[in-house]
Amino acid sequence: MGITRRDFLKYCTSSAAALGLSSFELQTLASTLNSPSGPTVLWLQGSGCTGCSISFLDYISDTSPKDAGEVLIDVINLRYHPNLMAAAGPTAVNSALQAYNAGGYVLVVEGGIPTAFGGNACWAWDYRGRHVTFEEAVLQFAGPAAAIICVGECSSFGGMWAAPPNPTGVRSVSQITGRTTINAAGCPPHPDWVVWIIAKLVAGQTIPLDSYGRPQELFASRVHDSCPLRHTQEATHFGQENRCLEHLGCRGEATSAPCPSQYFNGGVNWCIGSGAPCLGCTSSTFPGTKAFFEEF
Repeated sequence: MGITRRDFLKYCTSSAAALGLSSFELQTLASTLNSPSGPTVLWLQGSGCTGCSISFLDYISDTSPKDAGEVLIDVINLRYHPNLMAAAGPTAVNSALQAYNAGGYVLVVEGGIPTAFGGNACWAWDYRGRHVTFEEAVLQFAGPAAAIICVGECSSFGGMWAAPPNPTGVRSVSQITGRTTINAAGCPPHPDWVVWIIAKLVAGQTIPLDSYGRPQELFASRVHDSCPLRHTQEATHFGQENRCLEHLGCRGEATSAPCPSQYFNGGVNWCIGSGAPCLGCTSSTFPGTKAFFEEF
C-alpha cells in the first residue's frame, strides 16, 4: 500500500469541509497520526454480505489515500480484518488477541449477530480446536474497546438478517453488548461516513449521536428535504424521468441521510439519481415488513 500518516492528514485537510473537522481537530489529528503508536482498529464480520467492506474499499480519491483500504491498513494500524489482512487462521486470531490484551482499540463491527442455536449460525473463527461464535467474539472484544463503530445496517440495527421471521435470532451490537455504539447506518453506508467517524475518533473528538446511535451531524436531515425531485410531478410508474417516486414506495420522507449531497462511487450517482426510490436503508426499521415497491 505504502501510504503514510502524513498522506492521510493531507487527505483530511483537503476534505475538512466534507468531514466536518475544525482546524483544532485537524491539529489534534496531526499530532495523533505523527505518533508511532497510532490508533488500533479491529474489524469483525458477522452475518452480512461483506457489502459494507466493499463500499468502504470503493472509496475513490485523486489524492492520497487513493482508497479506504490504504487508510485502514497503513494509517490506523488495522490489526484484524478477515478480508484485508494477509495473515489467516491462528496467526490472524493471535493478532486480534494481542490487541485485545492491550485494550483501548477501536472495534468495528460489520454484520448482524445471530443468537439462535447457541450462536452457531455464525462463527468468527476457529481457535485451538474450538469454534468461536460471532456473538462470543463481539462480547469479548467489546469489553476493552475504547469505542465501537457499527459499519452498516446489520450491526447497527439487525438489517436484512433480522427481518421477519429472523430464524437465526440476529440482533444488533448494542442489543448484545449493552454498550453505546456509533452507528454508520446504511445498506451499505457511504465510505465517507466511515472515514468521518474514524477521523473524529482519531482526533479525540466526541461524536454527538441521535436517538438511534447515528452521528447527528451526518444524519440530521431527511432525504426528502434535499431531494432534487421533491417538487416535481409524481410518477405513476417506473421509468418516468425527473418525477417524484413517493407513491411508488420511496421512503425518503421518513429517512435521515445525506445521500442527496454525497453521491456514491466517487460522486457518480445515488439511488434516486438512478431512477430508483429511496429504500430507507439508514432507518432502524429497514427493511421493514412492506415490499419495497408499493405505496404505503
